[in-house]
Amino acid sequence: MMEFDFSGIIPSLPGLWNGMVMTLQLMALGVIGGIILGTILALMRLSHSKVLSNIAGAYVNYFRSIPLLLVITWFYLAVPFVLRWITGEDTPIGAFASCIVAFMMFEAAYFCEIVRAGVQSIPKGQMGAAQALGMTYGQMMRLIILPQAFRKMTPLLLQQSIILFQDTSLVYAVGLVDFLNASRASGDIIGRSNEFLIFAGLVYFTISFAASLLVKRLQKRFAV
Repeated sequence: MMEFDFSGIIPSLPGLWNGMVMTLQLMALGVIGGIILGTILALMRLSHSKVLSNIAGAYVNYFRSIPLLLVITWFYLAVPFVLRWITGEDTPIGAFASCIVAFMMFEAAYFCEIVRAGVQSIPKGQMGAAQALGMTYGQMMRLIILPQAFRKMTPLLLQQSIILFQDTSLVYAVGLVDFLNASRASGDIIGRSNEFLIFAGLVYFTISFAASLLVKRLQKRFAV
């Protein structure tokens, strides 16, 4: 350990913080968009319409069968060509936007299964009671089923968010400077790559471990 020199980390903290902000933005927008799209997909899978159910099922199976890195690079490289073919004009979407869309669509496949399981965990008697009161399907889901389901799903949603927080490091493939990429670049500049990577690993571990403890605490609380 005497060969390691971590003194260069403190002067580099502003740049590292900018990278962390990028990481947190990617995670937050990916989670929000993923939950919204995942909820829609879950309702489609639970629908009595076989067409909607099969479309949602195919979506989930497809995105759960391919690596996230492939989705990120595909949106960054292939989507502009598709837009050019449709509109006839160059429409660059940028690395940040392409990563956000990739995270949303990829995580939606996982959030869909979490939401679907949460909805199915609600006793069917509550659905029958809502129908007896004359509620529409939308009112029943919005006012009765989904609020209870999301309360039960909160630990699993947070756990998937932790996974996404770690997966944001894959944006290096399209040149975005997230926390890991900022740490790597800062270490390369002063010739202390190992120290900065160790520091980055400790930061990822600390945040992920603290969030995991929160998830366990919520699981115990909701179980009661």
